[in-house]
Amino acid sequence: MIGLPDFPWDRLTPLKELARSHPGGIVDLSVGTPVDPVPAVVRQALADASDSPGYPLTYGTERLRSAAAGWLRRRHGVTLDQADVLPLIGSKEFVAWLPTLLGIGSGRRVVFPELAYPTYDVGARLAGAEPYATDGLLALGPERVPLVWVNSPSNPTGKVLPAEHLRKVVSWAREHGAVVASDECYIELGWEEQPVSILHPEVCGGSHEGLLAVHSLSKRSNLAGYRAGFVAGDPALIRRLLEVRKHAGMLMPAPVQAAMAVALDDDAHAEEQRARYAARRAALRPALEAAGWEIEHSTAGLYLWASNGTDCWKQVRALADKGILVAPGDFYGEAGGGHIRIAVTASDERISAAVRRLQ
Repeated sequence: MIGLPDFPWDRLTPLKELARSHPGGIVDLSVGTPVDPVPAVVRQALADASDSPGYPLTYGTERLRSAAAGWLRRRHGVTLDQADVLPLIGSKEFVAWLPTLLGIGSGRRVVFPELAYPTYDVGARLAGAEPYATDGLLALGPERVPLVWVNSPSNPTGKVLPAEHLRKVVSWAREHGAVVASDECYIELGWEEQPVSILHPEVCGGSHEGLLAVHSLSKRSNLAGYRAGFVAGDPALIRRLLEVRKHAGMLMPAPVQAAMAVALDDDAHAEEQRARYAARRAALRPALEAAGWEIEHSTAGLYLWASNGTDCWKQVRALADKGILVAPGDFYGEAGGGHIRIAVTASDERISAAVRRLQ
């Protein structure tokens, strides 16, 4: 049996029930699942492609890959060939299986941040590799590691890694033979700071060798239920991943491919959604601060990383007593034991209810 940690969200169930018992109902700011409508243009594209009796291609359609490459160029200053894009059945499956897909096994380390999305750790364990959380690559010395994850904006903290920092990571990785996988699922949600892709020429020097950028439409386009993501980068790595994924039957449904292409081509709905999140964030942040929480980092993304100086589970309970459910910081590593993560993905009505209760 593979030794995996307990699924973290199961530990939150009793406090979820406590929050649910509030007379005004629960305000769930924990998981961060989208609640706003799927854009009409995307739903229409899905319906138009619904007569799809044949098997889709693992590689996806050229239409989809071209839309992804166009979005990267238009929105993020990244130029690459559409051949260097691979659709994913949501980004989480790729995070979980990348070490396995790359053939990383026993005795080798998969590196990820000290405060991090738990699936980086799980992916290493599924492959039989050693998960290694660190914010300092120099601590590894001369060791050659096969895979380094970076995440900007960070989940959970919302911290942005500047181009200079990412350049150093790329340089180190190339010297040590590592693949750098950059989780960029929140890249369009910069607030006080603007995130930059690992594939941007200012970061990578114009070469995508050894680099993979992972993107998701779950938050940008409210497509969490569609499982719509993609990875782009090093042509040799993309070809290698494609071959393994073909054998494993990792196929994005054809109607979802069609819907995703339309979503990537349309920036108007993404700007509308961004404005919704900005307004919710602007309402919730000062209410938390007035109630005694200090917000740290959180200059981008969909989460507020907060602390009132007590243990994270005490903070979760204090808010659950008010009917507000948040995530304890230790879900994301031991370094998060004094913090909570608060999502801004609830509806306007629920965010307003949270603000009133914090007062």
